[in-house]
Amino acid sequence: MLAQASPWYVHALQRTTISPAEPLSVPARMEWTTRPGSGPGAEILGTDLRRKRLLELGCGPGHNAAHLAARFGAHVTGVDLIGLQVRRARSHYGQLNNLTFLAGHALHYLQASDEHFDAIYSVFGAIGLVAPELLLPAMAQRLKSGRTLAFSVPHPKRGGLRPTADHRPRRDYVTLPDRTRLPIARWDFDADCWEEHLDRAGFWLTSAHEFHDARRGPWPTTLLITARKL
Repeated sequence: MLAQASPWYVHALQRTTISPAEPLSVPARMEWTTRPGSGPGAEILGTDLRRKRLLELGCGPGHNAAHLAARFGAHVTGVDLIGLQVRRARSHYGQLNNLTFLAGHALHYLQASDEHFDAIYSVFGAIGLVAPELLLPAMAQRLKSGRTLAFSVPHPKRGGLRPTADHRPRRDYVTLPDRTRLPIARWDFDADCWEEHLDRAGFWLTSAHEFHDARRGPWPTTLLITARKL
């Protein structure tokens, strides 16, 4: 039965088995890359995040959302497709009153919400896993004018790959905690292609940076994009 389940559900199930559901200390910094401690932190979301309303799409166990809520007093909503992940996040950081975790599809949440946010972000989350021609315009509808969208995705050249030559998704794999791999579809774009999609959705690309993780070979592992809502 698990073989037919969502790869993300199987991943969450295995992770939940490994990591107990218990309160955790809030992380000292926000992470965007595959190597903790490298790259920027929360500052790329804005110069003043105090009491701002932030949205994370694909929050996982909630570490980044908890950092933003505790460090800045921001009101953070974290959305994840898998209920097991949401339960994990609540068990870790449910003590923070200005932090909300919800289970649901990122696109459906954006389409149903009437809230507007001061920043929206995704760290190896929904962006790249949902059709960008649908997801990015929906994000633009929920982001205040002039505010920041930031997201990190697996670099399209990781492991010696080449970026996709068209705008269609390609076959990728989720590596589970037990090291098995399950197939998924991913929109694996380079910065120029992301800029095209952002422009169509009403965003202006402000930066694109790549990061390396020496543990994973000579190729870049993370592409970090920031944009502003026009």
